[in-house]
Amino acid sequence: MNKIIEKEYLSPLVFKLVVEAPLIAKNRKAGHFVIVRPDATGERIPLTISSADIERGTITLIVQSVGVSSSKLSKLERGDVILDMVGPLGNATHIEKSGTVLCAGGGVGIAPLLPIVEAMKAAGNRVLTVLAARNKDLLILEKEMRSFSDEVIVMTDDGSYGTKGLVTQGMEMLMQREKIHECVVIGPAIMMKFAAQTTLKYNVPTVASLNTIMVDGTGMCGACRITVGGKTKFVCVDGPEFNAHEVDFDEMLMRLAAYKDEEAEAYRNYSMKKTV
Repeated sequence: MNKIIEKEYLSPLVFKLVVEAPLIAKNRKAGHFVIVRPDATGERIPLTISSADIERGTITLIVQSVGVSSSKLSKLERGDVILDMVGPLGNATHIEKSGTVLCAGGGVGIAPLLPIVEAMKAAGNRVLTVLAARNKDLLILEKEMRSFSDEVIVMTDDGSYGTKGLVTQGMEMLMQREKIHECVVIGPAIMMKFAAQTTLKYNVPTVASLNTIMVDGTGMCGACRITVGGKTKFVCVDGPEFNAHEVDFDEMLMRLAAYKDEEAEAYRNYSMKKTV
């Protein structure tokens, strides 16, 4: 179990792992995630299931190497085993035929957006997708997104590919052009905050998939708590998707930064050990 069947780098820091997990693959739906621990000294981190193959009994995880645990995952190769993996966790995305759906993804957030785009299209919706990255080299899954979308707009911060600008500019262009019935946004917290502000101007119902700090994934530790509509929610069991117009993103951003110093120190220590 949890054996890596395939590994591929999608960008310098983002890689794809196809992992043996037949029970998870059988029960997974769009929006679900797993929590993994790469080895006995690694932390438990949440990763959205990008896709699943029931016949092969595999799930696909797309990971950005940013900290100790994700860096440890990046060192695993085909044939290696991820020590612990539990899932599917969280609530699946609510999928229905609503009309025209705008799906916006930024950075590695494009990965968890892919199964939602696929499911929205399969439900009979017109799907318009906006993908954003800092530059062309960091853009992932464009080909896959185009296969399930009626239209794809690519935005890059530096203009090296697609249109120069932010994801919100691409979203606004589409909302000005035609009626959007629903929007799904996934990406960095600051991106989702401004995406929600943009769709609010056009009264477009919007769902955001949140990427908070998470430990146990069962609602017991409280690490992932956020405020939605003035009420405390837990991303692992109440989410990960919420009404983006009700999320207190400022509080979420503050909580995400709570362990930045400790995370940086842990990564420095890990890097030093690798060079010894």
